Amino acid sequence: MRSYVTAATLFICVVLFAQTAHAVRIKDIAAFDGVRDNQLIGYGLVVGLNGTGDGNQTKFQVQSLVNMLEKMGVTINRADVTVKNVAAVMVTATLPPFAKQGSKIDALVSSMGDAKSIAGGTLLMTPLKGADNQVYAVAQGGVITNSFSYGGQAASAQKNHPTAGRISDGALVERELPNVLADRSQLKLNLLKPDFTTAARITASVNDKFNAPVAASRDAGSIMVSIPPAYQGRTVEFIAELERLEIRPDSVAKVVMNERTGTIVIGENVRISSLAVSHGNLTLLIRETPQVSQPPALSGGETRTVPRTELKVKEEAGGLAIVREGASIGDVVRALNALGVTPRDLIGIMQAIKAAGALQAELSII
Repeated sequence: MRSYVTAATLFICVVLFAQTAHAVRIKDIAAFDGVRDNQLIGYGLVVGLNGTGDGNQTKFQVQSLVNMLEKMGVTINRADVTVKNVAAVMVTATLPPFAKQGSKIDALVSSMGDAKSIAGGTLLMTPLKGADNQVYAVAQGGVITNSFSYGGQAASAQKNHPTAGRISDGALVERELPNVLADRSQLKLNLLKPDFTTAARITASVNDKFNAPVAASRDAGSIMVSIPPAYQGRTVEFIAELERLEIRPDSVAKVVMNERTGTIVIGENVRISSLAVSHGNLTLLIRETPQVSQPPALSGGETRTVPRTELKVKEEAGGLAIVREGASIGDVVRALNALGVTPRDLIGIMQAIKAAGALQAELSII
């Protein structure tokens, strides 16, 4: 048994290190309160399947089919219905903000029962409701799965996922969301990643842009912005001006390591206190080569298997790297690379540095 790190194994070490952070637009790191997507969901039937629908074990699709036919004036006995070209599905969609009545959105269709495939099926008219139980859209159309599934008694073939698909522009918006920006004198700006420094920089940038104290930070995640008198009745223009402002966001010093893949991502604000790092590799080789002991003829002895174990231990002496206090992550990586450290070894070294209290950053292992 040999324990070592092979050079053939692929490791990825990503170091995010920059001298100067670039400014970004406010619209890329924040969003106005109330301007958000809304989730819709509905229950429906997919018909026209080629014998790949729900089986007899699934009861609710038959009941749904009977109920639908009765609404259309067709009265049948539920016990007489045995079909394999119908599948019960859940339909989901995302209603974007400011979507208008008559606009179209994509719908996702997912099988609920034991259907083998919904490829080539047609979704019947399905109302999509929001969290308030109101219908906001209606979905209908052909389901596209970009997959197939075929098989016989002894073999089968499948590509991608045949029990879930999409209907592009398959949901028609029937109800509009209320306009949360109408007739408002104040707007609330929410940061996608709350940070006190970033909130303070946005507040200062907005006030400088409009030459008035129109913005005030409430906490690390939100900023209240008053609409200036010059923009009263022109909320859209004011928001457009505000979103175009560029600021330099701040972030927490963080090191993220994935032990399964050997991936390491290190932020630019990571700093190291003074420390010395030594690294060495230990290689252990254990080889079992049992031998057969054959006694001489007529000696009365027995043939036995004699164990033979070969044990070799090799330890490579590692050098000693000195890292000065306040060193950037680039200095640390260069020092560790000089010792011949691989990304997977670096994971253990970073954990040891954090345990020693020398890593001035948050260490996250996923």
